[in-house]
Amino acid sequence: MSKIFLVSSNTTVNPYPVYPIGISIIASALAAHGHQVSQFDFLVEDQSEERLCKAIADFTPDFVGISLRNIDAVDSFSASDTWYISSNLRVMKAIRGTTRAPVILGGSAFSIMPEEILSYLDADYGIVGEGETAVCSLVSALEQGRSMPPITNNSNVGLSEKGMPYHPLWDSALVDYYRGESGMMGIQTKRGCPYQCTYCTYPAIEGTRVRYKSADDVADEVEALKKAYGVDTFYFTDSIFNDEKGVYLDVAETLVQRDTGIKWSAFFRPDRIGSDELSLLKRSGLYAIETGCDAASDDTLSGLNKQFTFGDVYDFNEACVKARIPCAHYIMFGGPGETDASLKEGLRNIETLKHCMVFGFSGIRIFPQTVLQRQAMEDGVLDGKESLLKPAYYYSPAIDVQTMNEAVTEGFRGRRDRVFPPSDGLEKLKAMNRFGYRGLLWDHLVSFR
Repeated sequence: MSKIFLVSSNTTVNPYPVYPIGISIIASALAAHGHQVSQFDFLVEDQSEERLCKAIADFTPDFVGISLRNIDAVDSFSASDTWYISSNLRVMKAIRGTTRAPVILGGSAFSIMPEEILSYLDADYGIVGEGETAVCSLVSALEQGRSMPPITNNSNVGLSEKGMPYHPLWDSALVDYYRGESGMMGIQTKRGCPYQCTYCTYPAIEGTRVRYKSADDVADEVEALKKAYGVDTFYFTDSIFNDEKGVYLDVAETLVQRDTGIKWSAFFRPDRIGSDELSLLKRSGLYAIETGCDAASDDTLSGLNKQFTFGDVYDFNEACVKARIPCAHYIMFGGPGETDASLKEGLRNIETLKHCMVFGFSGIRIFPQTVLQRQAMEDGVLDGKESLLKPAYYYSPAIDVQTMNEAVTEGFRGRRDRVFPPSDGLEKLKAMNRFGYRGLLWDHLVSFR
């Protein structure tokens, strides 16, 4: 058995720091296979390379694993310092200067662009997709001296529901930090997303086949965190919480039956939900909803292959208002099909959404192996030679970007429940955090008066 040092390299705290669930599950799987595991969080340790090197030297690992959460902030207004691969490189150089142990990369960012990131960071191995089984197999093979390919690709395989038995290996110091900073903890109830949005990277990260944890398993995890650490606010980190089969309702019913007394939020698809479902969800602790509308007119929704209409978005929002559940809509302007006419229509449509937050984004981050990348090449936005490791954004050739940004800014002006550009919203949320607010934060800006 080996000694394995795991590093969470994420350093972003916007809009709040997020507990590294993925690498904690990897730690759990490795420990279950008899390995000695140590977890190090670069953010919690004040991004200190000195502390990182000391921890590695003290542990003397046989292998080092690094989790890469984000490539960049996916915000066209962001400064260059939100290209997180540069901080990952700092971590890598510190590790290389301390140990000769092989380095294994993983995480959502790595799964999106594995070859480019492996080369840029000069790591030894990497795992694409779900890692708990793959990393154990890789370590076992390397222990036996077998030659292994640099990249193990699991993106098209996907673990079965029975193949996902590991809860995160919670670290009390990390739980205390993240709970103190954000006021909540993340839990996953399912993996995979069956939808085919043109820009989305979830197929590379989790696959398109949805696999569910049992409702009892989810409730057990909630109750364990509440009992051990006093956590009473959660975010279900699924790509989409309200799945087509309605398994999410089983989770809610179980939380009600067990009287867990928690609060929770999640990311929803804005369709196929009504008053009965929202009533149950609210009784189970739902206090706020985030949705991926992504566009504000039927033309641009179609351009992103969202497979719902703005009428569905409106009805969903009205149901949330009736249930008095704050709702936030995230909308990207300038995507495929955007024209001056669709922009005006979209801004008018947004005006009809009452008692909710709307976060606006300019352009859409282009990632490799997506339909949007092919669209960008067809439209002349890309020439096909870009690596896309550095951010590139899609804008419809039919709109002028500056004019569009000015129109959105004017349309949102004077509204505390409308945010554009995203950096403006972050400043509001940071101010609320300084005044002691915790959780999603934006829900405090929604009024039902």
